[in-house]
Amino acid sequence: QVQLVDSGGGLVQAGGSLRLSCAASVRTFSINTVGWFRQAAGKEREFVAAIGQSGTTTEYADSVKGRFTISRDNAKNVVYLQMNYLKPEDTAVYYCASLRNGQWRNANAYDYWGQGTQVTVSS
Repeated sequence: QVQLVDSGGGLVQAGGSLRLSCAASVRTFSINTVGWFRQAAGKEREFVAAIGQSGTTTEYADSVKGRFTISRDNAKNVVYLQMNYLKPEDTAVYYCASLRNGQWRNANAYDYWGQGTQVTVSS
C-alpha cells in the first residue's frame, strides 16, 4: 500500500508561483511514474503533468506547458510540481497519483492518490 500526501497549495495572485509536493510512504515509490491531476469545481479531473521513474521523461498538458515543471527526488520519495505564471483558470484541487499501468494522461491508469491540495488563483 502506498500512501501519498499532497501539500503546498494556497491562495496566490495571478502571475504568482506555488510549489506542490507529493510525499510517499514507501521506498518503492521511486520506481513508479507519478502524475499530477487537477479538478476544478463542477468539472472533471484533468491531467496536468507526469514524470517517469528516472525523472528524465516528463509530459505536460498543453494548458500548463511552459509554466509548470514536474520533478522528483527519489532519495526523498517526493515529487514536485513547480507552478509559475499562475492564472485564475488554474484554480482547482490538485492531486498526485502513482501510475499502475497505462497511458500517463489517463486517470484510470493510476491506483494510489493523494488527498488533494487546493490551489486558488485570484485575478
